[in-house]
Amino acid sequence: MKSILLAGAALLLAVSLIMYPDPSLQASIRGLNMWWEVVFPSLLPFFITAELLIAFGMVRFIGVFCEPIMRPLFNVPGVGSFVLAMGMASGYPSGAKLTSRLRQEKQLTKIEAERLVSFTNASNPLFIVGVIAVSFFGEAELGMLLAAAHYGGNILVGICMRFYGRSEPRSSYVREKGLIKRAFRELHETRMADKRPFGKIFGDAVVNSIQTLLMIGGFIIMFSVFNKLLFILGITDFLAYGLKLLTSIFGIPAELVVPMFSGLFEITMGGQMIAQASGSNFFFPIIIVSFILAFNGFSVQAQVASILAETDIRFAPYFFARLLHGFIAAGLAAILYGPLYARHQETSILTFLQEKTAPDTTMELLRFLSSLGPAFTLFMLAVGTLILLRRRLN
Repeated sequence: MKSILLAGAALLLAVSLIMYPDPSLQASIRGLNMWWEVVFPSLLPFFITAELLIAFGMVRFIGVFCEPIMRPLFNVPGVGSFVLAMGMASGYPSGAKLTSRLRQEKQLTKIEAERLVSFTNASNPLFIVGVIAVSFFGEAELGMLLAAAHYGGNILVGICMRFYGRSEPRSSYVREKGLIKRAFRELHETRMADKRPFGKIFGDAVVNSIQTLLMIGGFIIMFSVFNKLLFILGITDFLAYGLKLLTSIFGIPAELVVPMFSGLFEITMGGQMIAQASGSNFFFPIIIVSFILAFNGFSVQAQVASILAETDIRFAPYFFARLLHGFIAAGLAAILYGPLYARHQETSILTFLQEKTAPDTTMELLRFLSSLGPAFTLFMLAVGTLILLRRRLN
């Protein structure tokens, strides 16, 4: 069945490309321009610099000082502070790239790497403030709100994920009085362990970085085309109808559902569509944008999955963290909307809750939940049956 589904999806994609060549070409050009003008020049210097810092031992040097902070807070080694800082500064998928690199260097255990990648793959401030807030919404003030919700949610996800796999063994940490001496010793030993000359190290850093960026560019172009074809074929509207049933409970306007669905695939296009459909009230659009920024979009998730496939780091914890980050960021955006966005303080989480506790809304919610009753019962019966079968087999 899986083979048939995968082959059918690939065939549908090929037929769609043949039937709609012009929209596919335009979407491909749009994805290529975004990669060439924004992603490539912004990420290449960070990737090359990160490779050099890892090779010369600077990451181990920083890790020694940050171990007393990162270990109790996130249950990862001190080198995770470097990944966290670089991931927030350069944007996704830098966190995944650096985490997999440190895992290959054996500076992280498998569980520690899975914890680390779950909260270090963030959007960069330039994209949040410059692209989303200023270019799309035309409100620089929204940048602070989006950044606070995004990075605050990221830290909370890291704290939550510290309990993941806590019974597993972790990398050793030797407490010493001479912290500075140990940091310089770690730096020197790491550099001496790499026998490559400087020219080889620099060349490998450039080649590895460009290879990663070419892979990222391919994903951006393909998901741009894929998103456009879904819209043309009407699949987006069909799937968005299911989202409307869920979002109507929270009072999200129907005109924001299709842009939200697009944003789940590709963040930039979805953010632009949400801003265009937002009107004068930014309360719900900002909540939705915060969710899709934290969710990363399937395009970024595919990039991360491809990077992690080179190691033994599993994708499932990262995907769970993206869902968790999405809901936390959306909740923080709703709470901070009034305090951090002064122009629309008349709309806040308090007014939203007052509206949602109205009697007619409560009845709508009860009717919706009652309609899900039979499906929920069948689902629980199926789960119970599977559990009984598994126990009998064991």
